[in-house]
Amino acid sequence: RRQPRRAPPAARVAVVIDGAMAKLLCTLALLAAAGLATDAGVRAAALAATTRAADAAWANAGALVATTLVAAFTYVWMWFRADQVDAVEIDLEPAEADDEWRSDVVVKKMEIKNPRKPHAIECFDPATLEYLGDVPAMTRAEVDECVARARAAQRDWARVPFAERRRVLRVLAKTIFKYQDAICRASMRDTGKTHMEAMLGEILTTHEKIRWVCAEGEDALRPSPRSVSLLTAAKSARVEYLPLGVIGVIAPWNYPFHNLYNHIVSGLFAGNAVVSKPSEYSSWSGGLYMRIARAVLESCGHSPDLVQLVTGFGDAGVALVESDVDKIIFTGSPAVGKLVMRGASANLTPVILELGGKDPAVIFDDVDLDAVLASVLRGTFQNCGQNCIGVERVYVQDGLYDAFLERALAIVATFKQGAPLHSGGAELDQGAMTMPAQVGLVQELVDDAVARGARLLTGGRAAPELGGQFFEPTILADVTHEMRIANEEVFGPVMTVLRFEDEADVIDQVNSISYGLGSNVFSGSAARAERVALQLRAGMAAVNDFAVQYMAQSLPFGGVGVSGFGCFAGPEGLRALCAQKSVIKDTVPFIRNVLPAPARYPVSHASVSFVDGLV
Repeated sequence: RRQPRRAPPAARVAVVIDGAMAKLLCTLALLAAAGLATDAGVRAAALAATTRAADAAWANAGALVATTLVAAFTYVWMWFRADQVDAVEIDLEPAEADDEWRSDVVVKKMEIKNPRKPHAIECFDPATLEYLGDVPAMTRAEVDECVARARAAQRDWARVPFAERRRVLRVLAKTIFKYQDAICRASMRDTGKTHMEAMLGEILTTHEKIRWVCAEGEDALRPSPRSVSLLTAAKSARVEYLPLGVIGVIAPWNYPFHNLYNHIVSGLFAGNAVVSKPSEYSSWSGGLYMRIARAVLESCGHSPDLVQLVTGFGDAGVALVESDVDKIIFTGSPAVGKLVMRGASANLTPVILELGGKDPAVIFDDVDLDAVLASVLRGTFQNCGQNCIGVERVYVQDGLYDAFLERALAIVATFKQGAPLHSGGAELDQGAMTMPAQVGLVQELVDDAVARGARLLTGGRAAPELGGQFFEPTILADVTHEMRIANEEVFGPVMTVLRFEDEADVIDQVNSISYGLGSNVFSGSAARAERVALQLRAGMAAVNDFAVQYMAQSLPFGGVGVSGFGCFAGPEGLRALCAQKSVIKDTVPFIRNVLPAPARYPVSHASVSFVDGLV
């Protein structure tokens, strides 16, 4: 196997003087130039005080201006050059490179498991039912081999300094930017999402992840000083955050690129290798996404084996959970999350579980309706409702209830839906549903609500006439908590609207179910919105906005209740990918604690008195 190339000398120098250090040197140089220029200006002014030296003064002033301009130009050039890295070249397949690519095979029903191909997953575009190709359905032995390769590569990577890890991530960001159209195209084909949803959910979020990790990740993982007691006053204490080893990731299908890179970025920066298994319903795009990460690592002189892709059905996920990875991050349903915990318990492998949500949007009657409605529509229908922090319950106060429904219906009725990569796809509001079974589940939940008294204002049915797995954008009014749709995750394009009277009423309603991922509260009174938000049982809260905490990657992302436990993002998420080691040592080398005689073996009568005195 071809060995990874070593980084060129210039790149290795950049590790020592990375972007942040170069900018610091630029700033110091500019300050020095400013000091010299000030001194020259003072001298010029003194000379100008005499008529005899006026010409010399003007000459010095001109030199001062020229020097300042040159220094400023040099400073700006060096500042931006400090972050200059080149993107890596990636070879693209026709379906990844061309919007106009069409498959020769179109099916009537999406079936990813073919009995004639027991070791393959058949991949399809859910918006067109076009056949995209096969990916391997890996065996347990193949999964174990992926983990073994990752572990071997991680031993060297764990010793790589943060400056070099930042450089790798900057190259990765540059490469993602260069190939963002191909990344979006692959996601659109694999999941049926629109171009705008791909840009928002795949590209923008991933760039923000990389930006925050590069800017603040090292601070989060620096040794953390801790206090000491009177008995250890001569010592210093700290917590070290060391690489954990190999992180296993089981990712869902709704955002196939970001769901992989979210953990690749943080896992690599924390010094780990990452083995990722995407959903069997979004494994086709994983080939391109993993080629990008591996190519970037190799171009920077590191082993591409640091990142591994596992593809397969449920048995491949079981194999990854039961392998010797050092931590599992799982995103999916509560039912499968329990199975992951059970499987991980065999090796006592720690887990982080993000198990979906039933996030509310609480709307008081003193809001600017147009502004709030725009946010709630985005929260409800983004990615065709297939969004773990999407708005699944809309609580509207009595005084605004009818006006809200009227305005929402007028907008949703105009939504355009279809195959994103076909004619007019750029202007579509809604794409397709990714999983065939999800279409049936959404229909079941809508039918149950209508049967129990909910009003169907628009939509409410699948739309196979569009050529793929589509469900119409839907609004349900007068929903109550006796209906399944108010308690179960929909993961589809359905706005579920409930009525409330006052703060106490809405807090009771929101907190009556077992999910607790995110929450959103809107009020003309910011104080009231925050007061209510803090009383909602959820891991996250957005005040007068929808889920914007995800674009603040300094915040941990995670929930409570059946929405799971643990988190990713923020300092807490980075540290969760580390082995925390408590360290205590002598502060001054020649001052050491010596165990007093009463505390030594053998124990004497004086020993108890001595300890009693310490207490």
